[in-house]
Amino acid sequence: MDLHTLINSAKFISAIGIGLALFFLIPIGTGIVYGENMAPFIRFDLLFFLFNLTLFAALYRRRMRMTVKSAIFSVNLVWILLGIAGAVPLYIYTEATFAESFFEAISGFTTTGATIYTEIEHLPKSILMLRSLMHWLGGMGIIVLGVGLLSLINPTGSMTMFRAESTGVQLEKATPKIRDTALRLWGLYLFFTAANTVLLLAGGMDLFDAVNHAFSTISTGGFSTRDLSMGYWDDAPVILWTTTFFMMLSGINFLAHLKAARGDFSGFRAEEVRWYLGLFILLASILTLVHLANSGDSIVYSTTHAFFTVASLLTTTGFATINYELWGAVPVALLLIAMLLGGNAGSTAGGMKIIRYVILFKNLKAQLKQILHPNAVVGVFVDRKPVSGKVIGSVSGFLFLFITTNVLLTFYLFARGYDAVTCISTSIACVGNIGPGFAMTGPSENFHFFSGIDKMILSAAMIIGRLEFFTVVLLFTRDFWKRF
Repeated sequence: MDLHTLINSAKFISAIGIGLALFFLIPIGTGIVYGENMAPFIRFDLLFFLFNLTLFAALYRRRMRMTVKSAIFSVNLVWILLGIAGAVPLYIYTEATFAESFFEAISGFTTTGATIYTEIEHLPKSILMLRSLMHWLGGMGIIVLGVGLLSLINPTGSMTMFRAESTGVQLEKATPKIRDTALRLWGLYLFFTAANTVLLLAGGMDLFDAVNHAFSTISTGGFSTRDLSMGYWDDAPVILWTTTFFMMLSGINFLAHLKAARGDFSGFRAEEVRWYLGLFILLASILTLVHLANSGDSIVYSTTHAFFTVASLLTTTGFATINYELWGAVPVALLLIAMLLGGNAGSTAGGMKIIRYVILFKNLKAQLKQILHPNAVVGVFVDRKPVSGKVIGSVSGFLFLFITTNVLLTFYLFARGYDAVTCISTSIACVGNIGPGFAMTGPSENFHFFSGIDKMILSAAMIIGRLEFFTVVLLFTRDFWKRF
């Protein structure tokens, strides 16, 4: 590792650390309002802030040019920083071990929503707010926030960093400058969060619950302030439908929302969005009918919980209103499909992303047509635009890494002695940043029973899934270190 890359990474990470320390004032302020002892948290946050400020000041005059190598290296390191920084307050204020605290923090920042806590309502208000805040920061991407900071430090390097973190198949700039795009994205993110909070308040939530759940919903994270998750408001369909709407909204490419804000609704007519909404309605409708047939619940109750549950798993949010494993084998199979689909590229959702399935399906169709007509020139088109071989190759590589990572993690968990359903679903839930799985990690369970080593490995799986594999895998290739 050359000195220039280390300086670039240290300068960028220290800038992120300064911003994170300032955001930590939100849970500290929450604790003060509720009369909690915030002295340990304040001391930690002050030390954390001063350390990063000192490091940034020391490197301030050093010229920074964010190369591809620096960007990828920084992105990986920053998630370690996030895990440690988020874990310290959890370790101080709860009975969790550091491994458990690190797992919870990574689950928060990656918007996975898997938790180790069994009695959430007994946690301090400051910690509940911290968990939701980690979701909210990680939802849009802590690196996208860093793009705004990075642009002030090095205007030529922000595009490189955005590509390293962006969850989309390819980046479409909504404004001439990537910093402007990042700032507008965060403005839209704030607007959605505020709107969700107001509607939850109107539905009957108190302010604390409304803010926390808006943070978790817009980020498609899934942490709740209640032991029963959203099931606590089982008798408030307005709250459940509001959350369903905002989960689905957050699962759509945010660049489409930016276009819509300017009066251009073409983003909502994209093939990926049509498939996303169509599959949601299809799966939710089937689940409603199956639930009606297997229970004595009313059509309103069945529809509300079926649509909520499919939206929660499709967008990888992970909220629960009911133990859907009790609905039978067919509903579980339908929900497993929803888990594997994921939201749109460029959204806060995790998973495979609908666009990748669209490209893979169209590529398969093109290959079959090529076999039948060997001399024909067959291409792959999405939204009437040709998809390059480079993108198709990237999607195929992503699918391979997604399957391989899940298989390896499943084998590891199976070797640890857990049942097959728990192993498979837990792997998909962590790698896909979904949260709940089935069986031992189902909607009414948690991840507390895993050993410390298991939790660290699951934490790594969440980071790998959040960074969409390539950014992490590149660190283990010889060409990466030799070429740059």
